[in-house]
Amino acid sequence: MENMSGVQKAAVLLISLGPEKSATIFKHLKEDEIEELTLEIANTRSISPQVKEEVMEEFYQICLAQQYIAEGGIGYARELLEKALGNDQAQTVISKLTASLQVRPFEFVRKTEASQVFNFIQDEHPQTIALILSYLIPAQAAMILGSLPPEKQADVAKRIATMDRTSPDVIREVENVLERKLASLVNQDYAIIGGVDAVVEILNAVDRATEKHIMETMEIDEPELADEIRKKMFVFEDILLLDDRAIQRVLRDVDNNDLAIALKGSNEEVQNAIFNNLSKRLAAMIKEDMEFMGPVRMKDVEEAQQKIVGIIRKLEDSGEIVISRGGGDEIIV
Repeated sequence: MENMSGVQKAAVLLISLGPEKSATIFKHLKEDEIEELTLEIANTRSISPQVKEEVMEEFYQICLAQQYIAEGGIGYARELLEKALGNDQAQTVISKLTASLQVRPFEFVRKTEASQVFNFIQDEHPQTIALILSYLIPAQAAMILGSLPPEKQADVAKRIATMDRTSPDVIREVENVLERKLASLVNQDYAIIGGVDAVVEILNAVDRATEKHIMETMEIDEPELADEIRKKMFVFEDILLLDDRAIQRVLRDVDNNDLAIALKGSNEEVQNAIFNNLSKRLAAMIKEDMEFMGPVRMKDVEEAQQKIVGIIRKLEDSGEIVISRGGGDEIIV
């Protein structure tokens, strides 16, 4: 097995796991990685039980090491692995892992109360704050973003959305200020962080007033970016965040044909939420339309869903419905 390449080992692993589990793994790989692995799998004729066992064992050890690192860092991982595998084997596993594993920076910040982090970073430059928030879980970042002065909120949100790649030297410098213990483990490749998806997750978690202020400011300064963010902020499946009264109000403004097409591409939970808020007669009619319309292009489904999302956003802006998103929206007066 020592002469096998990483791709060959990956192919053996996927073959051993079977088609269903392998298909799930493929969903998380890049297109070129899938092509390379598929070719290798196709060229793999037979695997001896011994090779299969060794590959599975190595994979298990690396997974174990990764879990230990997540729980307590590289020192903790090495200590546990040495106890489980012995010094030499533990060092081999750690070496393989640190050569390919990108340890996520600011791990210690994510284990700290958001209010404490806010007190520590509130006076930092907006770019520094944006960098840190990009690595936090959305709920934690949302609390910090909502606590910033209004004039700083939109600036930080814009910097998160436009952030692409950050030098590991910059990340380490910020981590050192925050007394980061594992700065040496930051991968030397440029780290991809931030982006529109990151700011959308954060804005979906902040209270409505903060979100509205940020979006209104961004629409003036960066209209195209604001439009891209707004399109991603509420997806059709998020209709589950609405209570029954709100769903009924939304459905009053929705065209039945658009609804039937939109539901063709939605999951059972969303369909049930909609049908439960329609009259039995109308629900039966929509179901019948869905059945007889046959296959529908995904583009048409997305357009119909986006129309309904637009209606939801409009009703929310006018105050006719409330989207349950946590924070200030949960306060009843």
